[in-house]
Amino acid sequence: MPGDPDGRRLARRRAARLSEAGMLLRAVEVLLRSADFDPADCRGLSERVARAEQALLQRAEGRIESRRRFKYTESHPLLASRETSLLFIDEGGHPAPQSTPEQPVFALGAVAMSEDDAERYVAGADELKNRFFGRSTVTLHEPQIRQRKQIFSFGGDGARYAEFIDALENLIAQTNFVVFGAAIRKDAFAREFVESGIDPYLPTDPYAVAITLLLERYVDFLITSSDCRRLGRVTFESQGPREDAEHQAQFARLLLDGTQWVPESAFQQAIQPGASFVTKSGSDPVELADIFVRDLYEWARSGCREIPPRWDLFTSKMYYRDDGRSGKFGVKVFPDSDIRDLIEAHRIQRIGSPQN
Repeated sequence: MPGDPDGRRLARRRAARLSEAGMLLRAVEVLLRSADFDPADCRGLSERVARAEQALLQRAEGRIESRRRFKYTESHPLLASRETSLLFIDEGGHPAPQSTPEQPVFALGAVAMSEDDAERYVAGADELKNRFFGRSTVTLHEPQIRQRKQIFSFGGDGARYAEFIDALENLIAQTNFVVFGAAIRKDAFAREFVESGIDPYLPTDPYAVAITLLLERYVDFLITSSDCRRLGRVTFESQGPREDAEHQAQFARLLLDGTQWVPESAFQQAIQPGASFVTKSGSDPVELADIFVRDLYEWARSGCREIPPRWDLFTSKMYYRDDGRSGKFGVKVFPDSDIRDLIEAHRIQRIGSPQN
């Protein structure tokens, strides 16, 4: 059952009033400076008003749905003989909270597919690698592919490289999968949420926020899919023994506690407990997540303005429900209050495309 729409409109009106107040405060700050009067108090109030406005915009524009919207007919998901959905997750950027010019964003990208589609992908990837490299043990990896590094340089043979890219993009286009992702803009996240403490439900670690946002959308897909309800099985690309243990713990917390918007019962009914971890070696669908997350990382890093090389291929496979607007879209950039128009324009282009 949808949340109260009046609450969202009220938040939008309050945000508009705070925007007007912010403009007045900035004008007062200029006047105080011109009078050689310390504007520190006014500046502090202006910053608090800006943070409150951003929080209200999140509430006003975000998708508000009841945590009870997910319905179940079976008591134990493993007894329901559901089709398995395999979710493969890879990361782009570094999850450290500190933002740097080289690492302003952290992203998680994922592809979901059936077991049969995963087998077909592996067969297709093996064939591609044997054709271009003479062996199937090569692993497709970004950004080496687009930078033409290592084996993907083809010894400087530009024609052979172009032929390989065409074959790779054809493999991506022909593989049946659904795309999910979350990108955390580190500076905006620290400023609007961590430092302000505006949302006590939200984790303060970029990785924990990203996996929360991504799996919320994956659960929505699993439970609301019109053709059949699936049971998800999650696989991460391994980052190391300690990192894998941390990611397993964060994954388990979601299944045990749920989130502000999705209850633990939904996670427990939709996803099998215990994630798996694989290293990049040979052909595995985690390669697709690797290729996608690089595009997602670059798109978010540009403020959602630049279009990465294979973005259109992945856009056609992104999950959406109903009209594809906020909260029902498989890819989330967070926070997005200052770039929401660009993201909405992208979603509008996506609406109406075939859903995998």
